[in-house]
Amino acid sequence: MKRSTLWAAITLTMMAPVALTGCSSDSDNEKPVPIIDPLEPPTMDLTRTEKEMVERSNEFAFNLFRVAQDKKKSQILSPISITYALGMLNNGADGETLAQINRVLGFSNTGADGINAFCYRMLNAAPTLDPLTKVMIANNIYVNRGYELKTDFVQKAKVYYNAEPETRDFNDGRTMDVINQWASDHTEQMIKKVLDEDTFNPDAVSYLLNAIYFKGSWTKKFDKAMTVDDSFMCAMDEDVERAPLNSCPMMHQTATFEYAENDDYQALRLPYGNGSFRMTVLLPTSKANNSWTVPQVPTAEAWQQLNQKMDSTLVDVKIPRFETDTDIDLKNIMIKLGMKDAFDDVKADFRNFCNESVFIELMKQVAKIKLDEEGAEAAAVTVIGTNVKSIGPAHEYITFNANHPFLYVISEKKSDAVFFIGQYTGN
Repeated sequence: MKRSTLWAAITLTMMAPVALTGCSSDSDNEKPVPIIDPLEPPTMDLTRTEKEMVERSNEFAFNLFRVAQDKKKSQILSPISITYALGMLNNGADGETLAQINRVLGFSNTGADGINAFCYRMLNAAPTLDPLTKVMIANNIYVNRGYELKTDFVQKAKVYYNAEPETRDFNDGRTMDVINQWASDHTEQMIKKVLDEDTFNPDAVSYLLNAIYFKGSWTKKFDKAMTVDDSFMCAMDEDVERAPLNSCPMMHQTATFEYAENDDYQALRLPYGNGSFRMTVLLPTSKANNSWTVPQVPTAEAWQQLNQKMDSTLVDVKIPRFETDTDIDLKNIMIKLGMKDAFDDVKADFRNFCNESVFIELMKQVAKIKLDEEGAEAAAVTVIGTNVKSIGPAHEYITFNANHPFLYVISEKKSDAVFFIGQYTGN
């Protein structure tokens, strides 16, 4: 293989779980309304309807990374973690806000019931698929004192997401640390902080969280003795004539793996444990572009076509040993994807969430991956913070812009007695 910029389609926390799940149905001819029995044992057998849901969910995953992608910086995101966090909150949404969330996540045809069923299946099935691979999914909701969640919302959070809402006084000086400790506890200490003084709001209504943790050993491990420092061409803009070279530890082995290629990239699939989870690496070819630019993020359709082309082949593999951390604000990304009303403090419609009208004030994800000769360890925490929205609909208004010298008067209301008078000139 030529040395070139590497972009890993991180199927361990993004694609693989999605590609193995869906909601249950006894027949392909059933209507796609996946309301499920929470006591029914999880199954990974997919009906035609469920496969269509997976394709749409994959489309969200690729669209998400396409919008969030930084062409020069290493990144990792977990779309399924976002689906969990938004899926919980979506049970409190209504109207156009509900429709936009369903549409962005890829569940327009099945709605909130489809997302609930999807998340329920993964929550119960993913940890059991491979005894050699550790997968943990956890959800939680913290509610500020003085606010009360709707009964139906709480019931769905418990049944489908195994979340137990906890009421706290966000002004107690400890809640932020409690939330960060929860994130650390549910990611094996990989994600130690999701909120800080700049992002935590003690006056917020609630914080909804999802944590994903993955640890898998390669089915075919790399021999550490074969790892040597080698040059790596760093990602640069397309108009750069020559990319800078960095030295990095390059793992190496020759073995039979699933492989495919097209005009854009070579695709290599590295399985974990019993093969239930795998990492697919997309390596740009010289035919497609400069070898120091990241490849185009595939569409869900292109991803499906690639899977069909995969075939067992003897491959001489060189891949860096690396660690990547990502801390990303998701608000503008989700708005670009079409979910704008949820962030609008006038238009947001979460009437089924709690006893106040709220909007999404904060949405972010912290993610991390470590990849070495033994396998990969990855984690992500998505947090959604809600706050009380503006009261009433938008009205026409007068603009008062005090951007030049002005007078001011301080008076007593009932007598109108002037207590103070002054002026401000900017000097």
